[in-house]
Amino acid sequence: MRGGLGHEYEVSLRTGATVLDNLPREKYQPRDVLITKDGQWHLDGLEISPERLKNSVDVVFNALHGDYGEDGEVQMILDGMILPYTGSGRLASSLGMNKPAAKEIISRAGLKVPRGFLLNYNPENRAEAVAYDAFLKISPPWIVKPSAKGSSVGVFLARTFDELVSAIEECFKISPSILVEEFIRGREATCGVVDDFRGQKIYPLLPVEIIPLAKKTFFDYEAKYSGQSREICPGQFSTEEKNLLGNLAAEVHQLLGLKHYSRTDFIVSPRGVYVLEINSLPGLTTESLVPKSLSAVGVRLSDFIDHIITLALRSR
Repeated sequence: MRGGLGHEYEVSLRTGATVLDNLPREKYQPRDVLITKDGQWHLDGLEISPERLKNSVDVVFNALHGDYGEDGEVQMILDGMILPYTGSGRLASSLGMNKPAAKEIISRAGLKVPRGFLLNYNPENRAEAVAYDAFLKISPPWIVKPSAKGSSVGVFLARTFDELVSAIEECFKISPSILVEEFIRGREATCGVVDDFRGQKIYPLLPVEIIPLAKKTFFDYEAKYSGQSREICPGQFSTEEKNLLGNLAAEVHQLLGLKHYSRTDFIVSPRGVYVLEINSLPGLTTESLVPKSLSAVGVRLSDFIDHIITLALRSR
């Protein structure tokens, strides 16, 4: 199942194509379920109602990202059809996309997260006034981002008050609810985990170190999908740091009740390791990080896909 209603439509198409290309054909007969940007469902190129899917497939590999596919909406539809699917369930998916709620749970468990606060759009409040309030609460620079988007969509780095005003204005064009956070200086890392793999309940993959383009300060949407960022797997971290990143990724996966696989983004700073964001349906494109991590531990993408489908079928 690929496509969807959100900003990550194109990325989802590419993840879906990767799954179709790597699906073990001796074991599975694939059906291509495309959801267009206007919400129309298609099965192998023909328009269908969502209910038709129940009698057409045995299991859904959810290759959607962001809005609708990763926030619990499509999970609710599939649950209503009692149709098994890969990835986390409705509530965990919704929680994973709700950055303030996820941060609260992670913080209460004692893990480090950037300081920040939530802003809801109010047409009566000028951006300058909102920015001034943020300026008083958190020292520059700031990260401004939607409270429920993935793939670094709509994420801005503001170094000055004027940049903060502009970032808040632009971010509110994308989402009615945004986060303003402190910018944590350090090395960017991400670490995936897989359920019930290689004898472990939650198996941590090797962490990836992300070195953005020289002109980039952080791993934004362009840096992720331009193919120009340096992504080193395994990352150039100490053994202690690698173990810590893997343990933290597994802990976040468990804290949020995620299923099958996930990926957590971190900053490794002199102040410690900070949890930045959670990806309950990480991308599987040629530029994506989970395939790189799988390759680093000797796992073929086709075997990973088979394993995830097997996990989904167990829930029938």
